[in-house]
Amino acid sequence: MNLHGTGPAKGFWPLLSDDERTVLAGLGRTTVYPPGAVMCVEGDPNTHVFVLVDGWVKIVGVTSDGHELTLALRGRGDTVGEVAGETTGYRNATVQAVGTVRALIVPYERFRSFLDSHDGADRAYRRMVTRRWNDAESMLRARSVTSGAQRLAGLLLELADSELQTAMTLTQEELASLTGASRATVTRALSNWRRRGIIRTGQRDITITDLGALRKIAGQQP
Repeated sequence: MNLHGTGPAKGFWPLLSDDERTVLAGLGRTTVYPPGAVMCVEGDPNTHVFVLVDGWVKIVGVTSDGHELTLALRGRGDTVGEVAGETTGYRNATVQAVGTVRALIVPYERFRSFLDSHDGADRAYRRMVTRRWNDAESMLRARSVTSGAQRLAGLLLELADSELQTAMTLTQEELASLTGASRATVTRALSNWRRRGIIRTGQRDITITDLGALRKIAGQQP
């Protein structure tokens, strides 16, 4: 399912100075991944870090009974894969491109050395990690006081900017996993919002047509 909208770049990359970006880019290589490409697989050795220069990826894990779950989304400016290097040394999830992704691939040890030798970059990285933990905590708290439909509305808003332009491919199962809702809840909510003219859906896309109404559903201020 494609959601039209990219949201603002945030995270690590845009917080770096021009000089820091130049140095980091010189430590790795830039690769473009087509939609659906698997960038790394759970259980593989963690040899490098992805810095997402453009596009979105989904973080996918597999439960003990073989059920696949979409755990998180990472977008422009984020880093992916650095945590496993600090812990087990093996990928703890699979990373798959959602739409076209342009990523800077930096060997893990070079990335760590870069942070050690550039104080501004190290602060930017810690700021990104703090935001990530705060977002996760906020989501857990929200699940106890909001409905699945409210969380779905919030997710769609998070992924879309005021331009509502580009595309993101997510299935209803993935939307349900990301919001802690059931697939039935997601289906009902999308159908209801479509009838009310809040969204427009195609075979594999969603376009927000009434931003104010969706913000009201999500409990956000206009």
